[in-house]
Parts: sequence; C-alpha cells; structure tokens
Amino acid sequence: MRKRLPPGPVVLDPAGPALAEDDRRRLQHPAAGGVILFAHNFQNPQQLYDLTNEIRGLRTPELFICVDHEGGRIQRYREGFTALPTMRALGVQWDRDRDAALRAAHAVGYVAAAELAAHGVDFSFAPVLDLDYGTSAVIGDRALHYDPNAVGVLGSELVKGFAAGGMAAVGKHFPGHGFAAVDSHVGVPRDEREPATILNKDVAPYRAAIAAGLAAVMPAHVIYPKADAEPAGYSRYWLQDVLRGKLGFDGLIFSDDLGMEGASTAGGIQERARAALAAGCDMVLLCQDPEGQERLLASLSDAPLARPARLERMHRQGGRDLRKSVAYREAQAALERIAAG
Repeated sequence: MRKRLPPGPVVLDPAGPALAEDDRRRLQHPAAGGVILFAHNFQNPQQLYDLTNEIRGLRTPELFICVDHEGGRIQRYREGFTALPTMRALGVQWDRDRDAALRAAHAVGYVAAAELAAHGVDFSFAPVLDLDYGTSAVIGDRALHYDPNAVGVLGSELVKGFAAGGMAAVGKHFPGHGFAAVDSHVGVPRDEREPATILNKDVAPYRAAIAAGLAAVMPAHVIYPKADAEPAGYSRYWLQDVLRGKLGFDGLIFSDDLGMEGASTAGGIQERARAALAAGCDMVLLCQDPEGQERLLASLSDAPLARPARLERMHRQGGRDLRKSVAYREAQAALERIAAG
C-alpha cells in the first residue's frame, strides 16, 4: 500500500539494481523526495523499467526519478539506449555549421528524453553549461564550447529538446566549474577570478537557458573567494542574489552530491545539508552512501519542503512512448550524422 507523504528535500540512490528492504524504508522516510539512479542500478532496459515502476508505487505523491545522462562519458545506461555524443561534439559542429549544431542539440535532448521517459525516468541532470577553458579535466568534453554565446544557444536548444520529449532540464554547475582545475569530487576547487568576469562570461549561458525554460539548476562545489568564502552551493550570494535575484530564476535548486570532497567545507553530512538548504537549495543529494543517508534523513525530518510548483515541473509529462514517433526517428538520424563527422 502506498504511503501518502509530501516529498521531502533528500535525493538518494538505491544500493543495487533491485530495491532491498532498507532501500524501501529509506525511500518511504518523510525526508526523502527523489531518487537518483546510476550505472550500478542498471542491468538491462526491462530491469530499469521494473525498478522505476516499483519506486513509483512506494508513496504518493510519487518520488521523482532522475539520472546523470549527459552523453559521452557521462551516460549511465548503454544497452537499449542511443549513444549520445559528447557535448564538445556539438560545439565542434557549431564551429562548422551552426544550424546543424542547433538541430543536433535539440535531437540530443529529444532522444534522451524519449528513451529515459520510456523507462520511467523523469529527468536527467543536463545540460552542462560550464565553459570549456581547457583547465578542468572533470569537465573537459562535457562542456559545449568556450564561447558563452555558443554555450547559451546550444544549451537552450538542449533544454527545448528535452521539453519536446516531455522532460525538464537541469543546468549545471552554477555559476561555472570550467575554469577551476581541481575536481570537486576529490578536492575543494577555487576560482580566483573577479565576480564581474564570472557574471559576464560563465553566468551568461544561464540567462539564455532560463529564458528557454530551464526548470532546475545545480550549483558547483567551487569557492569563488572574491565573491564569497563559501562554495556556490552554500552561498546566499550566488543562489539568492545572483540566481534568484539578478537572473530571476524561480525553478528548483539541487545541491550537487554532498558526499563530494568539494562539499566538505561545511562539516559532516548533516551540516552540509543544512548549509545547502539555508543558502537556498530546495533539494540535497547524497549518493552511494547508505549509512550517511540514514543520518541525513533522520536529521532533516523537520526540514522545509520545496514549493510544490517547482517539484511538479520535474515529473515527466505525457504518457506516449515517443520512440515510435517520426520526430524520434528524425532526431536519431541527426545524431548519426554527428557520429559520422
């Protein structure tokens, strides 16, 4: 029997490809609000569909289900899914033929949305809107281009492609991880540039993507010391003054994974979550850490909930399998042209 619970602020992952009893208990905790799935949760398309179907049956309103499915090296599911190009491939196409690059970007969003939705996934944490400065290995070919205008236009077309497939889009890593060299998974990156430079360059793609309908944003675990001593995900300056204020963004704000080293400046997992929520994040992620998830859920039983309208946008729209549509076949053809060079 489904539990009737309002969604809480925590996004977490099951331990394996099927729900164990501990997974079910955690996902039915009042502080749980969404599920993120990784490659370790995937064996084949039917198993993924069965897993997402079971997750949806746990409670009402349903938990949203998401994934990092950007394309290139960050594509969690392979069998039964189209191989999506790296974002850099779209940027290379932009330099050759801008119209073709825009069609390809839209196609990436549409194909990803159609295939994920058919397997019960609500959205992907994409597109990456970081600029390619050539200094961040963790970003690298995940970035569309070094030019803010190109990233803004291509990123907007990805957002529109997802929307055409009935899926919300999440821009990351605000205000930009492309300049800082340190990988926030294993260190605490710092970007020593002036705030005006970051606002004029790295933030610019977000203006375009928000205008195109961007539903959510994920901030970077990067410190920009000339703007704030805290990483962006703990910074009221970046989340409230800039993202909500200057950019007028009214969608959902997700923390990046609180288990990353870049999030360690706030203390333990519970302190990290409180810092993120106090700064303006609506939802916090903790991945591949069952024991930490237990502590986090217990500590956030009384946490404020995200606005329902923001959460509602994250659930996939429409029930039709778009993989049978002409638009899907045309989008796949566009991706094949990119792969062929």
